[in-house]
Amino acid sequence: MKRTGALIKPQSFPFYYGYIVLFFGSVGILASIPGQTIGISTFTDPVKDALGLSRDQFSFAYGIGTFISSLLLTYAGKLYDRYGVIWSATFSILILSASLVISSYSQVVSEGIFNVFHFKHWTIPFTLMTILFAIIRFSGQGVLTMVSRNMVMKWFDRLRGRINSISSISVAFGFSISPLIIDGLIQNNGWQNAWRIMAASLMVVLVIVFLFYKDNPEKYGLQVDGKSSDKKRSKTSLTSEQNFTLAEALNTRSFWMYALILSFHSFFVTGFTFHVVSIFGEAGYERSEAISIFFPITIVSTLISFAGNIISDWIKLKILLYIMIFGAILSTIGLMILNSPVGYYLISIGFGMSSGLFAVLMSIVWPRFFGRLHLGAISGKAMSMLVMGSAVGPYLFSLSFNLTGQYGFVSYLALAFLVMLMIGSVKANPPIKQE
Repeated sequence: MKRTGALIKPQSFPFYYGYIVLFFGSVGILASIPGQTIGISTFTDPVKDALGLSRDQFSFAYGIGTFISSLLLTYAGKLYDRYGVIWSATFSILILSASLVISSYSQVVSEGIFNVFHFKHWTIPFTLMTILFAIIRFSGQGVLTMVSRNMVMKWFDRLRGRINSISSISVAFGFSISPLIIDGLIQNNGWQNAWRIMAASLMVVLVIVFLFYKDNPEKYGLQVDGKSSDKKRSKTSLTSEQNFTLAEALNTRSFWMYALILSFHSFFVTGFTFHVVSIFGEAGYERSEAISIFFPITIVSTLISFAGNIISDWIKLKILLYIMIFGAILSTIGLMILNSPVGYYLISIGFGMSSGLFAVLMSIVWPRFFGRLHLGAISGKAMSMLVMGSAVGPYLFSLSFNLTGQYGFVSYLALAFLVMLMIGSVKANPPIKQE
């Protein structure tokens, strides 16, 4: 058994340390909320108004910044494989916290630049927010989410789906209620102090990372799944111990089909969430009604995520893939007809379905299909595609509204993409590594 000088020793616990990893890994994913679209979207209106940016300009800055961050994530995944979870998570938390503090002073910085150069133009706050969004998205949505999720998945194999169901419920609930909590922070403290409060809270998470984040169980003389690893593997288990390199994974149809539906979800939910108040306003709803849409989505997402994770240990993931595509189709149709009650319900159900299964597939598919050895690089590439999707979402939604007078126009393009993805996924079977 390997020894470690760390204060917390996984091999000394009276029960399998993987359950500790599960709890604190879920905390780490929740800590990424300030860098997620759902954590930024509530700031859209007050920040753009304070900086003198139009909705299009603010959305474009967010899109460019997010796109820039996506270009770095595959490399970040490789660094995670090399240096481990503690240093990767520490780096992401420090960068995210610092960028939130700087963002809280973005109005002051912009006005200072105006005064120094005696030049007042929208490109100054636009450039500033583009840089800040790139850092926030890279560190929050990208690295912190990726390493926290991968850490949990590395400690389990046969139990992976059931374990992920626990994490997914807490994460889905936390993500869904976060707009209400963040909106309360903004209303009570102002958007500047809201960002500072969120930055300060990340220091607590930093302590958690140093104490409880751990790499592979083998490093501590433990086995995946704990004592159950010594038992004969269940005949109904669909897990695989094949280890693909990133290049090998990219040569499989499965990688692209799963990555594309996950990326589409990121694109659509980001665009919708980023403009949620405006989208509902265009359909005749109040701000409070727009924010409240996340509650029914939470209910559906939690139920779907729990059921999907549980059954994922026994069924083909392609079944869940098709259910997720169907949920995405319901969402796009719901946006088309949001001015009717049916549209509201379709969005609630569709987003709930796709969000719930997003939490399942994003965690389960990469280690099951491609193994744990290069998990950082492979999941980093997938995360890069997700972030690219989220980069273009807000701007295309905004562009759709400005060109056609309605947000629903983007749904027609989305629906065509989903139909093609459904056809392409027919042969998205578990890959077989060529020796």
